[in-house]
Amino acid sequence: MFLKRPKHFLIFGTLAFVACLFTLQPATADEQPNIVIFYVDDLGWQDIEVNDLDDPCPYETPNLKKLANAGMNFTQAYSPAPTCSPSRAGIITGQHPAKIKLTHVDLGVVKPGRGTERLVAPYLQSHLELDVLTLADAMKQNGYRTGHVGKWHVGLTSESYGFDFVNQTRGIHRSVDDRTKNFATADDKKYPLSKEKYEPVSDKNPNGISYPHDELTESAIQFMGESKDKPFFLNVCHWMVHWPMLTRNGELLEHYCDKFGQPFPPEKGDMKLPGQQNPYFASMTTSVDWSLGRLVDYLEKTEDPRSTGKKLIETTYIFFTSDNGGAEIRGKEILSDNAPLKFGKKHPEEGGIRVPMIVAGPGIAKGSHFDGLVNQLDYFPTILKLTQSKIAPENMSELSGLDISPVLNGAVDHVTDAKGVERKHLFWHFPHNGADAMKSAIRQGDFKLYKRYFSDDYELYRLYIDGKRLDLEEKNDLANDEAYKTIVEILAAKLNAELKANNAEMPYLNPAYKDHDKDPATIASLDFESTQRQAKFSVDGGGTAIKEAYVIYQNEPDELKKESRSKVKMKEERRAERAAESRNQNGKDPTSVNEGEQPGTAHGSELTGMKQPVTVAADGLSVTANIPAEVAAYRFMLIDNNGFLQYSEVQTAK
Repeated sequence: MFLKRPKHFLIFGTLAFVACLFTLQPATADEQPNIVIFYVDDLGWQDIEVNDLDDPCPYETPNLKKLANAGMNFTQAYSPAPTCSPSRAGIITGQHPAKIKLTHVDLGVVKPGRGTERLVAPYLQSHLELDVLTLADAMKQNGYRTGHVGKWHVGLTSESYGFDFVNQTRGIHRSVDDRTKNFATADDKKYPLSKEKYEPVSDKNPNGISYPHDELTESAIQFMGESKDKPFFLNVCHWMVHWPMLTRNGELLEHYCDKFGQPFPPEKGDMKLPGQQNPYFASMTTSVDWSLGRLVDYLEKTEDPRSTGKKLIETTYIFFTSDNGGAEIRGKEILSDNAPLKFGKKHPEEGGIRVPMIVAGPGIAKGSHFDGLVNQLDYFPTILKLTQSKIAPENMSELSGLDISPVLNGAVDHVTDAKGVERKHLFWHFPHNGADAMKSAIRQGDFKLYKRYFSDDYELYRLYIDGKRLDLEEKNDLANDEAYKTIVEILAAKLNAELKANNAEMPYLNPAYKDHDKDPATIASLDFESTQRQAKFSVDGGGTAIKEAYVIYQNEPDELKKESRSKVKMKEERRAERAAESRNQNGKDPTSVNEGEQPGTAHGSELTGMKQPVTVAADGLSVTANIPAEVAAYRFMLIDNNGFLQYSEVQTAK
């Protein structure tokens, strides 16, 4: 059941250890440094002025350059997945998205396959399981104050997963009716321009420019200030540079229009110039950089109350990165360009998963860099080590990443596991988004191998040769080259072993596709017995039997109809909400429900959209399930012996 989150996480292993823990003196700032994760949405590896390859990045990120000069830049850093939700879930749980079965953003969404596609993606539950140990839980149990600011997007709210302080505001990144005008002013009620001036500096603005008030940034600073004499873990997650492309900063937009030789204000319509020439994207990137600068400035100027004579910057680790590779296009609008990397967000190729990553903090050599393979899954065990925090051995064994603190402090030049074995590879699993994207991948040394599910074969690319750039563009597929046959076999075996070890859920056959050489099961009947609240369904006895089945808890059918309202209607309602907000007639934040999540999950039943395994009869022809009293409706999901995935219609539990 999912009604309440268990409070009995086994963090420290034994009661004796816990009793001992309470006799210890409070830790100093050196023993328990503060942790800040600064997480950007859809920022590509080539979207900052740190990882320039070929043409230099035109987006100005002065604070990121300063952070890199103060710490370590990771040139081959990867996100756990090519999309938002699985990467966020991976960081917060320390577990691979394949392992926790949260591999894309379509949480709680039933997506029947298209008639033209042979395979369908697995179903993803509406939220991260409530009984999983999160990084916030672990830090909290070790004496930390925990805060989450900004985007969450793994279901429910961050408050449900161990955070004391929560503000999931969008800040300045809220939609506007016309992005070409109505920019923030000095007397703007919600987004007043700052009196202080900040970069970029130009001939037109020799003293810099003002920035609109950003609730997200200010909320992060507020949390740090309120933490006082407790160590803190702060998870700052910007909604930028995700769509929609816009900025409330007219001066900044004008700066980039001038820089790119474009008119200001811009013309209405899609930005279609190739490469990195979208002034809205550029403005959002620099705005995120400004936000980082504001946080670092606070840390530099504020005394650490736990460490006399030290500023917070001296006792704080900052982890900067992005949730996935850059988004390059939306509809007809060109957002940015990941070149030389192939593809972008929603693809497991390099452009979809290679991300910027900088870590700065005590003991990290200034201006250093690391060229080995790292993944955001490494954050959990690394932060535990940096903060001397403890979790139970059984929780530790669930973590998918490795402790990279020896790399950070310069003790070693490679990443190893707890037994001292050097990391050789990373892997990804993305069973979604059709033939071009539905792949698993493994990166080892100079090579990267893809397992393609639609064509049931492999691709192999040699990104480097002896560590030097060769085919980052992934243009030359070597999979069918006899000289690389052994490498394909070795990497394929390792990838398949990882998928098996993590119990990764594969794509299924699509019953709507007409050219299969075998038949799916056929649902014959559906029944609900209200007294016992027992649901049943059966399949045609002359056809394919059921291998496994689940019940998915749903909202009432009429609510489901409301959820599928037309986009036009939803836009009209959002516009009305913004208008009411600007008149101070409505205290509701229209973005309080996480983007991409189903209505009802953030404030409604924790059961909605979750699935439960159900009993399959011995002959494989029928299924029964008990429906909880608080569940209004349900549907069945079945996987048959031929590997087809299908769903029943929504049934009312009456």
